[in-house]
Amino acid sequence: MNKVRKEAGQDGLVELKFPSPFNAAEYYIDRHLREGRSDKLAIQTAVGGRRVTYGELAKNVNKFGNALLSLGVKPGERVLMTIKDCPEFYFVYWGAIKAGIIPVPLNTLLRAKDYQFIINDSKCAGMIYSPEFGAEVELALSLAEHKPAQVHKADATGFPATADKCQDALAPVAAEATDDCFWLYSSGTTGQPKGVVHAHKDMVATCELYAVDVMGALESDVFFSVPKLFFAYGLGCAMTFPLWVGGSVVLDERRPTPQTVLEVLRAFKPTVFAAVPTMLAALLSTGNPGKEDLACLRRAISGGEALPPDLQRRWLELTSVPIMDGIGSTELLHIYVSNRLNDIKPGTSGTPVPGYRARILDNSGNEVPVDEVGRLWIKGPSAAKYYWNNPAKTAETLVDGWLNTGDTYRKDKDGYYYYCGRNDDMLKVGGIWVSPFEIESTLIGHPKVLEAAVVGRNDENGLVKPEAFVVLKDARDESENTVEDIRAFCKSNMAPYKFPRWINFVPELPKTATGKIQRFKLRS
Repeated sequence: MNKVRKEAGQDGLVELKFPSPFNAAEYYIDRHLREGRSDKLAIQTAVGGRRVTYGELAKNVNKFGNALLSLGVKPGERVLMTIKDCPEFYFVYWGAIKAGIIPVPLNTLLRAKDYQFIINDSKCAGMIYSPEFGAEVELALSLAEHKPAQVHKADATGFPATADKCQDALAPVAAEATDDCFWLYSSGTTGQPKGVVHAHKDMVATCELYAVDVMGALESDVFFSVPKLFFAYGLGCAMTFPLWVGGSVVLDERRPTPQTVLEVLRAFKPTVFAAVPTMLAALLSTGNPGKEDLACLRRAISGGEALPPDLQRRWLELTSVPIMDGIGSTELLHIYVSNRLNDIKPGTSGTPVPGYRARILDNSGNEVPVDEVGRLWIKGPSAAKYYWNNPAKTAETLVDGWLNTGDTYRKDKDGYYYYCGRNDDMLKVGGIWVSPFEIESTLIGHPKVLEAAVVGRNDENGLVKPEAFVVLKDARDESENTVEDIRAFCKSNMAPYKFPRWINFVPELPKTATGKIQRFKLRS
């Protein structure tokens, strides 16, 4: 089997060269048998104590791929996966890819109306779901106009039982690195989900250029990702990264809480830990980890939303391993701008990952000067091919190989990128652009504040001013005195025009299942 090669491109960026044919399952699954990892632990579960070696993984991938084919699912057809974080997710996903079928992992927290839309939109040939999600999935199936021919539960009597009767040998379907391989439906903060189509090569690009070159992933690593497998961020940190380097992973099917995360850290001692800022804040505030709980870590990763500098400071009080914050997206599959272990600049997303180019443009398509805000565009080897069934959005977002990320950024003179919010989140206060993230980061620096979100609101004169929605660490602190204290704290730590004119205490912030704050709900 020929290897994937890294070469220097004409523009100085790293390029990946792929052999032909190229089926990703050969490289993520079969390769490990040839390299002597058959008996090595690949997967362990926090619930049930299951342990799956690379040899067992390969056999089950083959069985599940054969099962899909035996049911009449054809190469190129889609199979929706609403499966919890468990070994069966791996078996279905890689079995499908090896058989030439397109797996489509879905957010397990969606409601029936969302599943109904995706079933109709994808024209899927099949759907496999964990019984825990049966109520919403089954209602969606009953309401959907499109009726997939194959619907199966991923439980002891469902699809795994079908697969168990199948052969444990399967030849990979011949494919090219640029062929359609899998889809993800975007979780965006507004509008209907969009089917994001990725090629076989895209996973490899994120593994080689980010996991290996930036994060420094090793075969000896044990990975634990709080973000679930259906999320592009979790798909990398909890599956493709460990499989690429021959490491192992801890899967936890439970809804993550500070307590469950701490349990996993203590019991399994992972060396690579991935989370979102919301969970990191909760872990530090209510989980109360000790230095010994984090002593196992070699790398700590944050993504999903920008990391407030105060969280980095509080984290480093417990460990010498800094959080490597970065920005990624479903369309680019994983992180494309990142801090490095030995190059952390708090408050920034870091610098572009090798192989990726970034530029910040104004509304006319011109690059903005240093320290001015604009729209972030990214070009890189893991970019999605297109949006399924949505040519208008494809044409708007993917232009000449560049992706419009939808994020507002600025770049300083040293080349570090600062997140300023989504394009539609920016505020113009007194004629000056203000980043809601800057105000939120200041609010989180207050000792009583756990989380915060900032939106624009018209004052009595119809002028836009910042309005803050704040989750307190202790709800008993809610009072007018706390409001004034927080307001004074902001005035002393920011330019005067940026402080929030209104401060509302709320029990929680509206978020997508991947932890992104839905500011449009606060604006409404």
